[in-house]
Amino acid sequence: MDSHFDLSVKEMKDYGYKIVDIIVSHFSDIEKKKPVMKASREEMDVVFLQEAPENGTSADEVLNFVMKNVIPNSALSSHPKSFSFVPGPSNFISTMADSLATGFNIFSGGWIISPAAAELEIVTINWLLKMFNFPVRKGGGIFTSGGSMANLTALTTARRIKCGEDFSKAIIYLSDQAHSSNIKAIRVLGFKKEQIRIIPTDIEFKFSINKLKNEIAKDRLNGKQPFCIIATAGTTNTGTVDPLDTIADICEKENLWMHIDGAYGAAAILSKKGSRILRGIERADSLTVDPHKWFFQPYEIGCLLVKDKSWLSNTFSEKPEYLRDIEGNESEINFYDYGIQLTRRFRALKLYMSIKTYGLNTFKKAISYNIDLTEETEDLLRKSKNWEIVSPATLAIINFRYNPLDIQLSEKELDTLNQEISSRVVASKESFLVTTVLQNQVVIRMCLINPKTTIKHIKDTLNQCDVFAKEVLLEWDK
Repeated sequence: MDSHFDLSVKEMKDYGYKIVDIIVSHFSDIEKKKPVMKASREEMDVVFLQEAPENGTSADEVLNFVMKNVIPNSALSSHPKSFSFVPGPSNFISTMADSLATGFNIFSGGWIISPAAAELEIVTINWLLKMFNFPVRKGGGIFTSGGSMANLTALTTARRIKCGEDFSKAIIYLSDQAHSSNIKAIRVLGFKKEQIRIIPTDIEFKFSINKLKNEIAKDRLNGKQPFCIIATAGTTNTGTVDPLDTIADICEKENLWMHIDGAYGAAAILSKKGSRILRGIERADSLTVDPHKWFFQPYEIGCLLVKDKSWLSNTFSEKPEYLRDIEGNESEINFYDYGIQLTRRFRALKLYMSIKTYGLNTFKKAISYNIDLTEETEDLLRKSKNWEIVSPATLAIINFRYNPLDIQLSEKELDTLNQEISSRVVASKESFLVTTVLQNQVVIRMCLINPKTTIKHIKDTLNQCDVFAKEVLLEWDK
């Protein structure tokens, strides 16, 4: 009985070429497919639920099974009509880079094991530091699995620096539009519910500055220890950017850590319109950026940037005996000292190779196109008698609802109508278009960060929405 995993050279090449052909076909033919894939747990159990086989099956047979059952039952977040959540447009070069990193099984934790991998992480982190006007020589950062881990890493660092060992009186502030990963990170760090201040946002869904100041003053008078404000650069719901300069002023005055969650919107710094909206982002102590969102990278790659890289190493560095032989000099960074993970995949390679291949100008043009397209969508909606803008185009996100001028509908009816429009669009599998809730209203949300999305895709989807809306209204009349 064989106890190894080797295939012949020919078998490996044939198998590998098949997979490359499949991926190329995915990138070239994606518009011929539907973005939505739905299946119940029971349906998936029927297809997949079985014991681990004792004996193997041919590689081609397993691949054919996967292509028949796994891939078709996964939503295509890179489809140009995938408008929901934060789509993942990705790019081919980064996909192949991930294949290289995985194929060579490169460990990207310590310098002595993979100096090139560590160096590329330093280089690409420096590119990002420069984009956001963070100090390149003193600043630093680390690639993570995503924004959730980047936020957790940032808040762990902030707690150590501002609170030391005792954080029993520490208070942290964030808005009601902040991403849920921040709340999760705060709980993981052991903060109690009463140590979290969720500040209401204003009519534009931005941090209410007056309410924030009031809470900080009240906490100080009650003997508490305010230590951190989490601002958002591009909220998931609306793309809104908090008043970063004003919050930075408060942090400086009150000696608070300023963390900016820019997982979604920070990449807009590469466009002229985005850089104006993001003014003040360079004043953060720490900044989360998600390259697997608007930097068009495949999952998964998040990033945390900090003003002083020693903050990370002083927070996370541990020196177990079995790692004593792999410490380099001060400039040779061991990234396991900068975050939570010891074993780390080589995430930097895909960002490095895609920027080197396409050039930064391609990224700038794509992001600028996304912002302009969303503004064009807003103009289109405003010219219709059927649609109402609830949150205008902001960093490639727009929220609207069906609210025809010639029909009087209650708020409850409008909520039901828009939910039903979304449900029918998703059921058709033609577009991935779901709702959110803003100002207690059910609204339809579009996130348009795919460079392949055109105004025709949007018009086709809105026309489909109009058809479904009329169907629902006719059903109600009956």
